[in-house]
Amino acid sequence: MELTERHVEGLKELLYKMADDLLILGHRNSEWTGLGPVLEEDIAFSSMAQDKLGQSLALYELLHELGENIPDIVAFTRNDNQFHNCHLVEMPIGEYDFSLARHFFFDHADAIRFAMLENSSFEGISMVSRKFRGEIKYHTMHADVWMKQLSHGTEESKARMQSAINAAFPLALGIFEEGEYEAELKEAGIFEGEAALKNQWLEKVNNELKKHGYTLPDADDVTPALGGRKGFHTEHLQPLLNEMSEVFQIDPGADW
Repeated sequence: MELTERHVEGLKELLYKMADDLLILGHRNSEWTGLGPVLEEDIAFSSMAQDKLGQSLALYELLHELGENIPDIVAFTRNDNQFHNCHLVEMPIGEYDFSLARHFFFDHADAIRFAMLENSSFEGISMVSRKFRGEIKYHTMHADVWMKQLSHGTEESKARMQSAINAAFPLALGIFEEGEYEAELKEAGIFEGEAALKNQWLEKVNNELKKHGYTLPDADDVTPALGGRKGFHTEHLQPLLNEMSEVFQIDPGADW
């Protein structure tokens, strides 16, 4: 079908929230470089951070094809109220248990979203989704391995991970905040919608956590952390954006 102006705006909304999520979480995860609890994890988190930055760049390039500014301008010159990322990704890295719980929740949502988009009617996003399938699979495998290992470690490691799960879950529900153009995206076959994504994600993460003796809070009893998709953010995002854009402000021609 021919895309209307509202279909295109819905597509831009989808691409912005995906790209902004990946850009911000990529930078957050990069903060573990040199600080990981073991060398292998230091390398793993740094590698996954690079993957996310590359994925965000591909999505910003699609936005440029749709008439938005070039990726560097979009990524490094907006203020926090112009970003569409969820609150989960902008929170400080905290202790390693929180970063792992965030990693687990976000990357499973990301994997399901990209899998859905492989069948999108918009060719650009379906091609990008297929391109990054291998990277995203590795990310979810890494998260699952660590959730398993820490559940079978010590009483303290399992208890700390359960506490991190409880703390990250309301933030993770904000991933699925619906936008203005949900109906148009579904109508055009671009994306199945946040509600469908959330249902698949809840089933996936609940089953995975149960295998290792964790308990997922009841989503009906939790207040989701909403607002990020509409430009309302925590106090943590703008300082991160200032730090992210420091090199660009000094040398706008630098590559990233």
